[in-house]
Amino acid sequence: MTSSSTTAKSTAPFRYQWASWGDLNAFFGLMLDNVTNLVFLAGILIYAFGFPADIIYTKMFPGTALGVLVGDVIYTWMAFRLAKRTGNRNVTAMPLGLDAPSTIGIAFAVIGPTYMVSHNPILAWQVGMATLIFIGVIKLVLSFFGPYVQKVIPEAGLLGSLAGIGIALLGFLPLVETFGAPVAGLVALGIILYALVAKIKLPLGIPSVFLAVAAGTAVYYFMGAIGASHIEKLSPTFPVGFPIPTLGFLEGVPGALKYLPIAIPFGLLTVIGGINVTESAKVAGDDYNTRNILLTEAIATIIAGLCGGVSQSTPYIGHPAYKQMGGRAAYTLATGIFVGLGGIFGYISFVAQVLPLAALAPILIFVGLDIVEQSYHATPARHASAVTMAILPSIAELARIQMAGLLQQVRAVFKILQEKAPDAAMALQPTLDALGLKFQHTWTTINALGHGFILTGMMWGAITASLIDRKYKNSVIFLLVTALLSFFGVIHSVTETGGLYLPWNVPYDGLSPHPYTIASAYASVALLFFVLGHTKEAREPVAAAKEAVH
Repeated sequence: MTSSSTTAKSTAPFRYQWASWGDLNAFFGLMLDNVTNLVFLAGILIYAFGFPADIIYTKMFPGTALGVLVGDVIYTWMAFRLAKRTGNRNVTAMPLGLDAPSTIGIAFAVIGPTYMVSHNPILAWQVGMATLIFIGVIKLVLSFFGPYVQKVIPEAGLLGSLAGIGIALLGFLPLVETFGAPVAGLVALGIILYALVAKIKLPLGIPSVFLAVAAGTAVYYFMGAIGASHIEKLSPTFPVGFPIPTLGFLEGVPGALKYLPIAIPFGLLTVIGGINVTESAKVAGDDYNTRNILLTEAIATIIAGLCGGVSQSTPYIGHPAYKQMGGRAAYTLATGIFVGLGGIFGYISFVAQVLPLAALAPILIFVGLDIVEQSYHATPARHASAVTMAILPSIAELARIQMAGLLQQVRAVFKILQEKAPDAAMALQPTLDALGLKFQHTWTTINALGHGFILTGMMWGAITASLIDRKYKNSVIFLLVTALLSFFGVIHSVTETGGLYLPWNVPYDGLSPHPYTIASAYASVALLFFVLGHTKEAREPVAAAKEAVH
């Protein structure tokens, strides 16, 4: 009896346990991450730039959500295939969703500025599509060379530039939204800090992200109902839009070319992130093929861009966490279907209109905190200063975003004044000229520092890490590459819109930074390090040099 029972067991067909109760918690986490990114994409464009909502909901959302659907379905299939190949019934699918840093970055640094300059929402959407396709193509190519790039550029540069986004775009900007409705926002943030940052379990296994959003939303509307805070009058709709392939992105290619300094690092960072995520999945027991993971995110991104999407898909950091929740493959399949259909049939757009940003912002703050923590912990301790150097350009970009918005408003007000009261405008002109002269140097300097901030941060981190490791030749090479990039405006573009240029065509007013001076500055430091690197003191071991300093 025992023998026949054992034989029956051994010949029984393999069945992958692809769904479990743990998938429910994993689904809420992954789904809400994606929905949060879409809500913030809409919120930034509508409230910060006055972008028409119908174009966001009927053109951007469907294509963007389709990318998530395609990627998550492929990752679900990969989990089935891996389970069958290894005989492991507990394989967890790789989580895929919208990349938070680039979603916010493209909204603030690509689509919004294009709309502010052109006042053409269709063109701004097309530029966003073209930029996304550039990112997808870059990821497709880098899928084959990602490990090499990861080897050449120090981790401090790669992760430090991402940490800058975590602090500036995912930390500060959502924090403003959190304090916009402080009671609701801080209640949601408190739950996130308790459950996700401090890692304390909630009673009854309640999904922490779901509770944070639900509690924050309930408090937000309660405060509005009792008159303790102002809430916008709601008339939400279910705008339907289909992700139809279009060549409209070709119209946006000329405008998107100047945003390559943003597209290249965003593509590179998600590829490097994809490599790291796949490695963490292997440690957790799920040995996925790295190249297949990277190719999937690249293909999903390109498909999204071709169908009107403006935000890239990427594998999420957190595979071990989803595995610990008990997630298998049902959670990625459910997330892909929910987000994909939601983008088409409008219920995610409905959610974007109903859920307050204050209740969702803490999720992005947590993502920012997690990125920064990883950036410092995953790099050697001696490179902490290099990580911080890589963060600084993102602070400049944050200041540039805030100042650019203020400048746009001042110009709009003065234009109205010129039309309605020309005499008053003429009388104010000398005062504005004097203020403008004082403001110009600060504005143009921050403007140049902020443009290409991700690539700048990557280079600054790499230069500093190379110096710390006494790799003088590497630091000189990184400095010369930085000088070359700044010479043509790939980074530190001196134009207001951040475009590329031939430096000899850029006028010089004596106050603003100029490509010649910026490139010369980097080249001068390269020469300095080259000379100092050949001194006797430069050949001292790192430990001896530290003792000499202290």
